[in-house]
Amino acid sequence: MQARELSKLPTPDLEAKLDDAYRELFNLRFQRAQGQLTDTNSIKRARHNIARIKTILRQRELAAQLIAKRGEQAS
Repeated sequence: MQARELSKLPTPDLEAKLDDAYRELFNLRFQRAQGQLTDTNSIKRARHNIARIKTILRQRELAAQLIAKRGEQAS
């Protein structure tokens, strides 16, 4: 999934996708260890997906902190 598509999802859905991505990475590493993995590039794609999701979640976290900080200053 592209970052643009991921950013449209609500936070709980993103967290669920992050869990799924970690499970997928675990399974891919397990397959590689057993010698069953045919597409070794899939591990790289899984890691990039995890990074994309974590980046979007962090951006949202920082935006929420900024909004809270501005709210405190206005009071």
